Amino acid sequence: MQDSLFPDAEAPRDERPARRAKRSAAVEPAPPDPAHLALAAALPPNLRLGTSSWYFPGWDGLVWDGEYEQAQLSKQGLSAYAQHPLLRTVSLDRAFYRPLTVSQYADYAAQVPDDFRFVVKAPSLIADASLRSDDGRSLSHNALFLDPDTALREFVRPALEGLGHKLGALVFQLSPLPGLMLATIGQQIAKLDALLAALPDLRLIAPDAVIAVEVRNPEWLSPAFTAVLKRHRATYCLGLHAKMPPIAEQLPILRALWPSPLVCRWNLHMKHGAFGYEAAREEYAPFNRLVDPDPETRQQLARVIAGTVAHGVLAYVTLNNKAEGSAPLSIEALAQAVLDLRTP
Repeated sequence: MQDSLFPDAEAPRDERPARRAKRSAAVEPAPPDPAHLALAAALPPNLRLGTSSWYFPGWDGLVWDGEYEQAQLSKQGLSAYAQHPLLRTVSLDRAFYRPLTVSQYADYAAQVPDDFRFVVKAPSLIADASLRSDDGRSLSHNALFLDPDTALREFVRPALEGLGHKLGALVFQLSPLPGLMLATIGQQIAKLDALLAALPDLRLIAPDAVIAVEVRNPEWLSPAFTAVLKRHRATYCLGLHAKMPPIAEQLPILRALWPSPLVCRWNLHMKHGAFGYEAAREEYAPFNRLVDPDPETRQQLARVIAGTVAHGVLAYVTLNNKAEGSAPLSIEALAQAVLDLRTP
């Protein structure tokens, strides 16, 4: 993404003096907030909260100790990000656009503490049924969609080798299917079955790791789909996005897979609809405040999290800036909501 997508928020001069982006050799974390430290200490260790990527200059004061260029944050910000007490995972969303190499994964792993875990999105090369133009239009069928050999070579093995025990979740976020493929959803479920059957047991190298499948068509959510996930010890990624039903309507599949780890990605505020990422980006940039707080979704998600971690089951929950306006602030509010449910 380009820097122009993240313009500085306008503010009166007497309220926020102009600041130049920092050009230090390393990105430094914001000083730890005592409230965050106390909140993190009170949360169960099997709950990992994080954001989708980390390269946002608008997180000055929230995650960073000042204003940095987006390019510098993308290359050097992960270490500072991982020092925030509430941020114990992150989603490597860039992997969706182009497969990452073993050395790229290893470089990320070297920048974070031993207890940090990564959520990694599968490349569109295997997770999108369509080949698309730069603006997202479907051009033709993708012959490598859910191809087991490609998934192993371009995604699973590099991530597992590069991240090692710091791997948390490999997420196959399956893009919306064309109409003809939706009409043959049983065939797509069979392809998913063959893919999952070919994948290795991640826990031999990464004990906390899990395969998760996120979908963008409710037609996937069937007993046959659930049976495939259960058969291969994969889990369902709870996707909070306008293309999918609300949380309450997705819960039956989580119950059917219990006690599978919880993997959740809160992607987009429902008000923006199914195709609202660009509108949300423009409205919420520079992502330094909660523009559209969504306490109802937050409370529902907090109940799912609290019920999961109370039984000792792992939970990986990542939030996008487009959920409420600022992922770090959403995480703080969600963490407090979880703690409130656990407090007698």
